[in-house]
Amino acid sequence: MENRLRVLRAERKWSQADLAEQLGVSRQAVNAIETGRHIPTLPLAFKIARLFGQTIEAIFQPQERDLT
Repeated sequence: MENRLRVLRAERKWSQADLAEQLGVSRQAVNAIETGRHIPTLPLAFKIARLFGQTIEAIFQPQERDLT
């Protein structure tokens, strides 16, 4: 799954640790989501979307291989 999390975080000049603290997850979890190694749970995706004032769809987009 592709996402804009790194870009959104950088726009606010937040470190991964800053974002992790706001979300209640580890810095490693933020890194794994940003790099596409982990897909967030739906509750976490909603939390991320609310934090950035965007829809889930505006932040997370499935890759073609995810759709098959």
